[in-house]
Amino acid sequence: MKKALDRIDFDLLDALQKDARVSNKELAKTVHLAQSSCHARVRRLQKSGVVQAMRAELDPAVLGIGLQAFVFVRLGQHDRESVLSFREHAMALEEAVGLFHVAGRFDFILHLAVRDADHLRDVAMDAFTTRGEVAQIETHLLFEVVRDVLPVYARSSAAD
Repeated sequence: MKKALDRIDFDLLDALQKDARVSNKELAKTVHLAQSSCHARVRRLQKSGVVQAMRAELDPAVLGIGLQAFVFVRLGQHDRESVLSFREHAMALEEAVGLFHVAGRFDFILHLAVRDADHLRDVAMDAFTTRGEVAQIETHLLFEVVRDVLPVYARSSAAD
C-alpha cells in the first residue's frame, strides 16, 4: 500500500511541475525541508510512480512542426479488440503527441503535430480512413498550445 501524500509532497509536486530542472537545494528551500529530506521525498515520489516522468518542453517550430491538430475518431465497433488495435496504431504514429480515450460522440481524440496542412491531410487519409475500425474522423486545428500542468489541489484536503 502506498503512503498517503502530505502537504509537503503536494508542494513538491507543484514545484516540480513548474520546473522539473530545479535543483534539489532550491526545491528544499521552496518546501522548507532539509536537502537530504527533500531528495529522499522526491525519490520516493518517483519510485512509487506518483512522478512518472520528467520531460523537456521543445519548441515545435525548431523541430519543423508548423501545425498541430486534434483528430476526433469514432469507431464502428466498440469491442475490446477494435479499441486496443486502434489505440496501438494511433500511438505508433510518429506524429502522435497524445491520445485520449473518451466518452461521448467520439471514442478517441488524437493530438497530432505535423509539418503543414498537406502533411495533416496525408496522415488523416493514410492513418485513419484506411482503418477498418474507424467509422468517422473530424479534425480540429490548434491555434495555441499551452503547457498542461495537473492541478495539485488535493493538498488543501490532505492532513498536515
